Parts: sequence; structure tokens; C-alpha cells
Amino acid sequence: MIRSVITGCGSYLPSRIMKNADFEGMIDTNDEWIAQRTGIRERRIAAEGETTADLGEKAARAAMAAAGVTVDDLDMIILATSTPNNTFPATAVEIQNRLGMHHGAAFDSQAVCSGFIFALTTADQYIRTGFAKRILVIGAETFSRILDWTDRTTCVLFGDGAGAVIIEAMEGRGDSSDRGILTAHLRSDGAHKDKLYVDGGPSTTGTVGHLRMEGREVFRHAVGMITDVIEAAYAATGLTSADLDWFVPHQANRRIIDASAKKLDIAPEKVVVTVDRHGNTSAASIPLALCEAVADGRIKTGDLVMLEAMGGGFTWGSILLRW
Repeated sequence: MIRSVITGCGSYLPSRIMKNADFEGMIDTNDEWIAQRTGIRERRIAAEGETTADLGEKAARAAMAAAGVTVDDLDMIILATSTPNNTFPATAVEIQNRLGMHHGAAFDSQAVCSGFIFALTTADQYIRTGFAKRILVIGAETFSRILDWTDRTTCVLFGDGAGAVIIEAMEGRGDSSDRGILTAHLRSDGAHKDKLYVDGGPSTTGTVGHLRMEGREVFRHAVGMITDVIEAAYAATGLTSADLDWFVPHQANRRIIDASAKKLDIAPEKVVVTVDRHGNTSAASIPLALCEAVADGRIKTGDLVMLEAMGGGFTWGSILLRW
């Protein structure tokens, strides 16, 4: 059968580092308060004039270089983002043009923090059906542009960045020893919309708006939802947490990451954590963490890797793959 195999990974982080101490004087908080509740120590903030397309383009070029491909080898670009450059067109087409690609298709995928999981799953379906053979999937965000910098419950949590992967069609045997995506599971439930949302939009206020969140409610649902889609992946493949080499979760909050790993009986040493240095970069969070673990040699060919995320909507999902 046809499997979708990741053949290259790239990332980009803005140069500006904003530490927890930098919030002191801006809002009523301090480094200890933030770190204790979230595990975050610092995050990256895009420079003035630096856009989601800028970040996404740089991550895309790094992924293409890692895979040894050019735009001529690509059939499609899918960008996961909730902070596009414009209401329309899709920021993916801007990145497509910057890369010099004038064939195929490019579009955005919007599922907030689950965006990369949704985009990668979409790409997998295109490859499995033979519609495409090689796809560039990007997660890029400039969440700093939609934050209320007077709201200490949200502005300390998020950062900017981008990560990208190249996935391509390869023949597999059809069992769990195959390289590539073995199974993917997506969920959403709009009943939870008001727990994590942006209070603006073209059709409502005519403004961009700011991120609003009921933190306790999000935390209360997160672990159960994450467990749901990971257990679905195990049921689909016959694998278990003991088989995993690496767990690459969405980097929202260290407490959520630790609680999820504990509930699923995933050993701490198998968990990839970047939230301390990146904060929550929404759709960029998983590819940033994934690419870091690949670059430093932790994730190797043949390793079994679980990706998972939960985001506004609520949306949540998992992907189990062999590197």
C-alpha cells in the first residue's frame, strides 16, 4: 500500500526572545508564577513587519533542503495557521509564489492548535489516493498579533514560529512496520467554542480581535480529549505506549503534557518538550518540536512517533507514524 513518509523537516524561530521577566512591569505577574503554572520560561516574538508568510517560507526552505527537493518536485502546499497574512487569499499561495512554485495547488488549513495535525492528515489522504506524490506541509503562526497584552492569563502563553515537513508517497507492506503515517484520528466539537476563541472576525466585528480563553476549562478537557485520539490510534494499529519511541505533543502547557503522558503510561524520557523555550506556537508547535528532535538526533529512521494536539473549537487529533 501507499504510505506518506516524512522525508525532510525544517523550522524557523524569530530572533527576538521574550523572557518571563520581561512581563514584569507590563502586567501583574513574574517568572516564578508563569513557570510554575505553565512550564514556559521564554518565547519568540516576530519582529515588526515579520509575517506568518515570512516565517513559513523560511521553515519551508529548510524542510525542502533537508529532503533534497525543489519546488519542481512538489505537487501541493498546505499551510496550517490561524494568523494568516490576509483574510484572503490563503497565506499558502503567498508562500507558494515566494518559493517560485507556479503549478499544483496551495491552501490554508485552520484548526488552531490542532492545525498541523489536520493539515498533515489532509496531505496523507491526498497521497494515499494518488492525487499527489509529494506535499509541503507547514505550520506557521504570529500569535503575538492577536494577543491582549493586558490579559495576564493569555499573553504569557503564546509565541511565534514555524515548522514544515515534506511528505511523499512510498510503497509499504501495509503493517505497522512500514515507514510513514500509520493512522490518523481527527475530532472537533463546536459546543466548546466559547472556551477558546478570538473575539473578532470579518463577518462579526470587522476587526482582527484578541484571543480569549477559559484556562481551567481548556485544561479540564485537554487530557481526556488527548487520551481519546491516542487510544484510537492504538486500537487501529494494535500498538501501545510501550511501543512508542517518541511522544511529540502540542506544546501548550507543561502540566497538560505531563498529565497526558502519565495517564497514557508514556515514559517521561520519551516525551519531546519545547514549551519552556517556545511557549504555545499553536499550529507551529508540533513541527517545531518534531524538527528539533530530528535535528539533535533523538528521532531516527524507524522510530515510532506519536503526534497529538488539541486546540480552539475544540479540535483535537493524533497521528501515529514511523520515521
